[in-house]
Amino acid sequence: MDRSKIIVKSPGRINLIGEHVDYNGGYVLPGATDLFIQFSFSNSKKKYSEVYSSVIDKKCKIYFDNLSKRVIQWENYLVGSLISILKKRKVELKNFNCLIEGNLPLGSGISSSSSLICGFIKGIDQLNNLNLNNDEILSVSREVEYDFIGLKGGIMDQFTIINSKKNNFILLNTADNSAEFIKSDLGDYKLLLLNTNKKHNLSDSAYNKRVEECQEALKIINDSGYNIKFLTQIDVKELRKIKELMLDNIFNRALYVTQENNRTIQSVQYLKNLDLKSLGKLLYSSHEGLRDLYEVSCEELDYLVDKTRIYDQILGARMMGGGFGGCTINLIHKDFIDTFVSEVSESYSSMFSLELSPIITSLGEGLRYKV
Repeated sequence: MDRSKIIVKSPGRINLIGEHVDYNGGYVLPGATDLFIQFSFSNSKKKYSEVYSSVIDKKCKIYFDNLSKRVIQWENYLVGSLISILKKRKVELKNFNCLIEGNLPLGSGISSSSSLICGFIKGIDQLNNLNLNNDEILSVSREVEYDFIGLKGGIMDQFTIINSKKNNFILLNTADNSAEFIKSDLGDYKLLLLNTNKKHNLSDSAYNKRVEECQEALKIINDSGYNIKFLTQIDVKELRKIKELMLDNIFNRALYVTQENNRTIQSVQYLKNLDLKSLGKLLYSSHEGLRDLYEVSCEELDYLVDKTRIYDQILGARMMGGGFGGCTINLIHKDFIDTFVSEVSESYSSMFSLELSPIITSLGEGLRYKV
């Protein structure tokens, strides 16, 4: 088969519920978006490789004999991927040209960075006949974000991008990476994302601090006589018994994680029973926990969630993603989307001097390619 030209489509990720739980060994309920980044790879006879992104109108050159950290962050996703691939496969990679296009919004909390990394890895894999399986692509992408970029998150984003099926959520147990596909049957309701357009950089924010706080909570729990591997393995009642051993913020982080894990498990039953009203209430509870206990929300996100509460046509809403910006996810009746978007966009612009970007999304396919 001629592999001199490869097209890869790498989707974004939404997460219905289960936020900041994937690095705590809990359950999450994500799915791939129908929005994606597209990569067009071809072989090059030059002594270097060249990548052009039409999305940001930027170009970079890559020399395989000089793979080192760059000043420009998006280039680090590519360089880090190549370094990690070469660790796994001691091969000589072919020089290439790569055009990056697509309709996946950047910096909106739907994993554009993980999508970029996973799609790029897949293209390099196919162009060089490396035969990386999905678990190996997951391992490489995780290594790039965790070790090279420095974002100490879990595996939810990468797992979802690689493994998703159309019109399905994934109930992912991040303790052992076991997964169950959950059919998405929302009836007359849609998932509406509202991008705050407040820029955030997770590796420069409090994201890694939350990981450290959860690790501290886990240590205190085990030092007090428990023997658990993940924070999600203690129930709320037991956690409250040792509250006095923790600083308030450490206890709050642990309490949120245990409660959010329970909400995720419960949400699956509501989905299967088509009980969307109860599901919506869990979304609101999730946001309240993220705002008050985990403290990763912001004024813009809180405003958008609060604006939904007066409408019967919106069953639930919450911030989605790492936090400190990004977007909200809203469970909204399909016939009310235009009206709501018009109303909330105007008030949001007036309040924050930012333009709101609505994204109506459905659950799409995972990482795929064609030769």
